[in-house]
Amino acid sequence: MLNDPRSHGLWEMTAPPAPETVAFSGKADADVVIVGGGYTGFSTALHLAERGTRVILLEGAEIGYGGSGRNVGLVNAGMWVMPDELPGVLGDLYGSRLLELLGNAPRLVFDLVEKHKIDCEINPAGTLHCAVGQSGLDELKQRAEQWSRRGAPVRLLDAAETAVKVGTDAYAGALLDMRAGTIQPLAYARGLSRAAIAAGAQVFTGSPVTGAERTGKRWTVNTPRGSVTADWVVVATNAYTVAPWNEVRAELLHLPYFNFATVPLSAEMQAKILPEKQGAWDTKEVLSSFRFDKRGRLVFGSVGALRGMGTGIHKSWARRALKKLFPEIGDVAFEAEWYGKIGMTADNLPRFHRLAENVIGFSGYNGRGIAPGTVFGRTLAQLVSGEIAEMDLPLPVSDPEAQSFRSLREGYYELGAQVAHFAGARI
Repeated sequence: MLNDPRSHGLWEMTAPPAPETVAFSGKADADVVIVGGGYTGFSTALHLAERGTRVILLEGAEIGYGGSGRNVGLVNAGMWVMPDELPGVLGDLYGSRLLELLGNAPRLVFDLVEKHKIDCEINPAGTLHCAVGQSGLDELKQRAEQWSRRGAPVRLLDAAETAVKVGTDAYAGALLDMRAGTIQPLAYARGLSRAAIAAGAQVFTGSPVTGAERTGKRWTVNTPRGSVTADWVVVATNAYTVAPWNEVRAELLHLPYFNFATVPLSAEMQAKILPEKQGAWDTKEVLSSFRFDKRGRLVFGSVGALRGMGTGIHKSWARRALKKLFPEIGDVAFEAEWYGKIGMTADNLPRFHRLAENVIGFSGYNGRGIAPGTVFGRTLAQLVSGEIAEMDLPLPVSDPEAQSFRSLREGYYELGAQVAHFAGARI
């Protein structure tokens, strides 16, 4: 991906090829122009094109270049915020709508993969949120109770059950969520793009948007080599937003996250570590995540950026942490390494913005981009096509609000992750 092995790592190595695309040039007319080639953009394009809408999607780099091609690949339900807290933040109406939509969002991902025969290593075996100590277990007890009360298929596991499902006795328990699963994230993004193109959407890469202006009742979106005029503009760039909608970037705090992929582990080790192949992550503030890919590579990640001193610090930490979690793994070699940026909002909840008349978008996925991005894309398609109105959305319309001291705080988190990982492999 743009000749940078640390941008997409294992996912670039193992994903099926992207569909052939070119940079946009000349002038074109469409009903909707979508800016951003990730889950939200391609889900919107697919669902609009299936309705017969004329869609042009402009991606500044490559398909899945942003968070959609770099994340861990956990298809999770809900958000970080506790279910019972959502009505207090959003109000009863929007809180209930968002809980229902995002609670069921993984199902849409799995259905689209099946419908469009997307080759992306889908595994709907659930996820394990692992409790570190008593405080972590108390948190998971609350989550389990609140989701169970809403009929979600979740179950709190004790330490012994967790040890069997994870392959280590490091955790006090775990929350098993059977709505969720894992996916090869870049392969899924590329598969969505193929489905959107097959449905009639036009997709252009290497086509960064340099400006947008109102022309009568329509919008003209400019690229370095041309322009598209459309009735609607969907901004689907999230944490990788640049001009001309910098206000979206300004409300997001960039949290770096890295992953290392081991060489394929032995059959014996694969039978011991995550034997049912759930994806897993823990309750620590500087959290860790781990999961297998199709060939038996263990993908192990945490907060931090693989640049400067961080590269060596995080790699050394990952080796130590893996051996502490799974002593039998030995001195395993890493086959790939990469990192990306998570867009965090001030309250860990996503946003819906009307940036101007007929310029709309969701953003702020807070590390939960796969299922929310997919279902929000469908929601945007429903809004543009007139199937729903703004009053029917799962989030209220809000104006972007810049986070204070953003650059300073981003540097603090990157340095803080280095300090935490330099200190040791405490689980």
